[in-house]
Formats: sequence, structure tokens, C-alpha cells
Amino acid sequence: MTRYLVRRLIQMIPVLIGISLLSFFIIKAAPGDPLVVYIDPSKPPPSAEDLDRMRARLGLDQPLLVQYANWLGNTLRGDLGFSLTAHRAVTLEILDRLPATALLGITALAVALVLSIPVALLSAIKRYTFGDYLITFLSFIGISMPAFFLALLLMQIFSVQFRWLPTTGLRDMRESYKGIEAALDTARHLILPATALGTASLARWVRYQRSSILDVLGQDYIRTARAKGVTERNVLVKHALRNALMPLVTLVGLSIPQIVSGSFAIEFVFGWPGLGQLGVNAALRRDFPIIMGVTMLTALFIVIGNFIADIAYHWIDPRIRYE
Repeated sequence: MTRYLVRRLIQMIPVLIGISLLSFFIIKAAPGDPLVVYIDPSKPPPSAEDLDRMRARLGLDQPLLVQYANWLGNTLRGDLGFSLTAHRAVTLEILDRLPATALLGITALAVALVLSIPVALLSAIKRYTFGDYLITFLSFIGISMPAFFLALLLMQIFSVQFRWLPTTGLRDMRESYKGIEAALDTARHLILPATALGTASLARWVRYQRSSILDVLGQDYIRTARAKGVTERNVLVKHALRNALMPLVTLVGLSIPQIVSGSFAIEFVFGWPGLGQLGVNAALRRDFPIIMGVTMLTALFIVIGNFIADIAYHWIDPRIRYE
């Protein structure tokens, strides 16, 4: 197991380098001059000599391979560059937005995980009943509906029509809440974006879990447990559910990329001050250093999520052996 984990960690390095290389050249191939974003429009237009000095200062006068090598070397030292629009270090911009994205993503994953298990278990126990058909119908809607459309729908219903929940932001800027009031205010702002972000994962996990539970309930050891007089509750909880959870561990790891990528649209719709909103605004403003920083952090989240899924899979079922 240790040898496998070390090998997986080593494999992350070429994956991240490949993603960075591909992203760097795609961004550089985009039309437009980065200096247009960097120049302050409130000041007089710079001369040709000033533009050349700016390019030299930003390293834009060098060949692309040299620019990439410089960027990679700086990144390995923790320096992601300088934002062309905010005129701040990219690292500081990301650190300012990371807590909000982490709060949104973890909440969406946690709620989806907690709800998917009992809903899937209920659907499996009551299969081919009205409740099972209703859960299946709602699951298919949740899987097929785009996250941004669900976000707009939730906003229209709960914010615009009924005015039960706030529309945008992380907190109410008109109030100066402290302590428990501040936490409750953040929780109210979190409900809609977390629901929109986690619905697709919840629906997908319910479908997989239902199939997994039904498959486990048909195994011989389940029939043996029932023949020995084990109560149905213990059969479901201690025997069926534990073995049926193994596919869910993998699904949680594989859902991290969807949560991270989905947060871009959700944060933009709800004005959530996280990495997704930062990345979308950077793309609209052609702030290339910010785009690269957000892209690489997203890729890092994805490979780490898959790595954690492998570890958790082995922990749940020690019979799994990695070579």
C-alpha cells in the first residue's frame, strides 16, 4: 500500500506539469495584448518605449518556452505572479478567495453525502413503489439540470418571489453582525449556492447507491444473515450498507472536479466571493496570471481528491490491495 501511494504521489507531478504546460500555451494563444489590461486608462497613453519597458518588466518580450520556464520556476517557489488588474500578487488574491470557495464546496459535498445515503436506502427498501419512482424522477431531474439554471431557478423562487433567502454575496454588507449572528447570516447566504452546487452530486449518488444496495441485498451472505435471525435493521445497517458504501467513496473523489468546476458558474451567479468568481472575472478581463493560478489550484484539488478517494477506498474495505 505504501509503495502504491508513493507511486501515485510521484505520478501527480507529470500530470500537474502537463496541465500547466497546456493551460499556459492555450492562454498565451488567446487574442489580445495583456498590456491593454495592465495599463491604467485614467492616465495618458504610454509611449512605445514605455510599452517596451512594461513588456520587459512582465517578461512578455521573451520566447514562450522561456516565459513558461520562468513561470514554473516562480510557481515552485510559491510565486504565482502579479495580477494585471488588481495589481496585487496572485497568491494574495487566491488566499483571499480560497476560504469562501472551501466553505461552499465542503458544504455542498457534506450535505449531498449526508442526504444521499438515507434517501438511497429508502429508495432501495421501497423499490417499485410510488416513493421509489418519485425519488428516481427527482434524481434524473437533478442529474440533467445544469447547475447555473438551477441556481437561477432557486434565486427566482426563494429570493425574488418569496424573499426568504438573500440573493447574492457571502454576508449582508448593510449589517455589522458579530459572533453567532454573523455565522447565521453566512449560513443563510450559503443555502442557495450550496444547494445548487450539490444537487447534481446528490442525485447521482442516490442513483448509484440505490443500485449498489440492491446488488448487496441479493448476495448470499445477506440471505444467510436473515436465515440466522438477524433483524432487518442490522442486516441493512451492519451488513448491506457498509459494503454498499464502497462505490460512494470513489464517487465522492470523482465528484470533486465537478464541484470545483461547477463552483465557477455558481459563484458567478450568486456573487459568491470565491475562486470561481475570481477565475471568471479574470477570464473576462484577460488577467492571465490569475487564470493560471486558479487553473493550477483547481487541478491540484482534482488530483488530491482522486488520491484521497484511493486511500478511503482501502480504508473502508481492507481486502483491497494495491500493487
